[in-house]
Amino acid sequence: MTQMQLLFTLYQTIYDDLSVVADYEPNDMVAQYGNMVYRLAFARMQNRHDADDIFQEVFLRYVRRNPRFESEEHAKAWFLRTTLNCCKNHWASAWQRKTTGLSEVQDTSVVYDSEDVQMLADALAKMDGKYRVVLHLYYYEGLKAEEIAKLQGITAGAVRMQLSRGREKLKTLLLQDDRELFAEGGGDHA
Repeated sequence: MTQMQLLFTLYQTIYDDLSVVADYEPNDMVAQYGNMVYRLAFARMQNRHDADDIFQEVFLRYVRRNPRFESEEHAKAWFLRTTLNCCKNHWASAWQRKTTGLSEVQDTSVVYDSEDVQMLADALAKMDGKYRVVLHLYYYEGLKAEEIAKLQGITAGAVRMQLSRGREKLKTLLLQDDRELFAEGGGDHA
């Protein structure tokens, strides 16, 4: 093997390693990251219709920009960051500021089969968005505080504080809901 062939082979190997996700088709990316993007969009927007719009925008950006990712972690971070940015852009848009959403006119919340899951979803829906997103990224997406900090553009200490405060607020809301359920006579408390 000549030196040129060796360099070409080495370059090809390095390039292939660096572009692990670069050659995926949009449908493959939707299959791999679609649930994660939708869960985060719904956690942030608290509305299925807006979450659908965010989902479409994220994958439209993927198709338009055709980014190259160094690793699976890089791809996951890109989709999470893009989802958060799309959510922020949605809230900041003039259209959003001047309209009344259906959720304000009509209840568009999701109904779950399990009473416990429903109580958790209702409590999360009542929380401030910054706590809801951090809790979602930490517990549902399995990100560490440092990774969340990088995505959110804040310090890891701020993330840990939001996690701590978010857990306390969630605990308070769940206990309040539990007391209300017990007061209505619907709880099986012994």
